[in-house]
Amino acid sequence: MTEINEFREAKDHFFGHDHQAPLTHEQQATFDGLNYYKECDDLKYVIEPDLIDGHDIIEMQTSAGDVTSYQRWGTISFDLKGAPAKLTLYRDDHGGEFFLPFVDGTSGKETYGAGRYLDVEQTHDGKIVVDFNYAYNPYCAYNDQWSCPLTPFENHIQVPIRAGEKNFK
Repeated sequence: MTEINEFREAKDHFFGHDHQAPLTHEQQATFDGLNYYKECDDLKYVIEPDLIDGHDIIEMQTSAGDVTSYQRWGTISFDLKGAPAKLTLYRDDHGGEFFLPFVDGTSGKETYGAGRYLDVEQTHDGKIVVDFNYAYNPYCAYNDQWSCPLTPFENHIQVPIRAGEKNFK
């Protein structure tokens, strides 16, 4: 079993059985797993980001109408199946985890319309690991009781990214 398959199996178990999962008890009763794209080796990148001077703070609107603050930390540019793509990488305003929300050519059709998220890791030498196989829907895609940051326009790209989670059934 691959690492991504193990990750997905653990996530499905969490969604189906844990009371802290975003699904309601009624949804959990009939839950048989999330819908995923097949694992794709050519959608994993190790990229050296272009850092943004000053790491300015932006306020992202949320699905509940609130705002949440993030630092614009850097931009990542890469070639996505022959098309150039550029996305902004964010960090919570306390300098913690990296956050990559994005809307792509699958959004609203094959995947959640408001976009998906990706948690990215930084390597010991400062590069960023972007593996779209781990792209996931925000919790508000499953239950409107959750509030989720909305993807800023600067992270809307036209090219489809067929990796990670698909629409929730």
